[in-house]
Amino acid sequence: MKMSYPLYIVDAFASERYKGNPAAVCMLSEPGEAEWMQLVAAEMNLSETAFAVPEEDGSWGLRWFTPEGEVDLCGHATLATAHALWETGRLERQEEARFHTKSGLLTARWTKTGILMDFPDERPLPVHAPEDLLQGLGLIPRYVGLNRMDYLVEVDSEETVRSLRPDFMMLARLPVRGVIVTSRAEGGEYDFVSRAFYPATGTNEDPVTGSAHCALAPYWAKRLRKSALTGYQASKRGGLVHVQIHEERILLTGQAITVLRGELEP
Repeated sequence: MKMSYPLYIVDAFASERYKGNPAAVCMLSEPGEAEWMQLVAAEMNLSETAFAVPEEDGSWGLRWFTPEGEVDLCGHATLATAHALWETGRLERQEEARFHTKSGLLTARWTKTGILMDFPDERPLPVHAPEDLLQGLGLIPRYVGLNRMDYLVEVDSEETVRSLRPDFMMLARLPVRGVIVTSRAEGGEYDFVSRAFYPATGTNEDPVTGSAHCALAPYWAKRLRKSALTGYQASKRGGLVHVQIHEERILLTGQAITVLRGELEP
């Protein structure tokens, strides 16, 4: 008998459908071949497809693929996977979701206000801005930093963040996963705004990026002198991410909603 795999599409960092960031979540019974997972991710054509495999101790192996390749850390697809595990009864609400990933052990807990995830601190260090970054964004930044994955760029205003029209071909030349652009928020609903661009991985603009907030949270916590903040990622779909600094970890909280359930033929 030919086996198929449960597949879900979940809007992460969203409280209503067709907002936030959609991720595909594929539940496997055993680890899949990387080449096959990459083909599935390209077929899904979302910014990330997550593949979850149950472990004997109740934890899960988790890998993330963009349409172009595997990534080391992904927040929204982890949130989507945890949501799918609880919603389908694979985990009880009171059980912690534990994921073994390329970025170590990540955990998620269901709460009444959203899914709380424990992620690594990916704070950037200040660097000299390369010319491709400046020309690709078309502006002179207030600050440029770099962590193991992305450039983080602070600009002068929320309006600059929202109106930015990058040269994606130029940004794709940079030897990084992507570029996060941010500013302090002008209103009182949230503390900072951001947008995230990943043309090198097949996603020109990511709607809401959990892993980007692992850099944004420590950056803005220091400047605003707050340990708990709310960020708004100002893409067309948009999404809120609540962040908190906890020792050397970043706690991310967001909501999620399932938009599709199906079966994937191998």
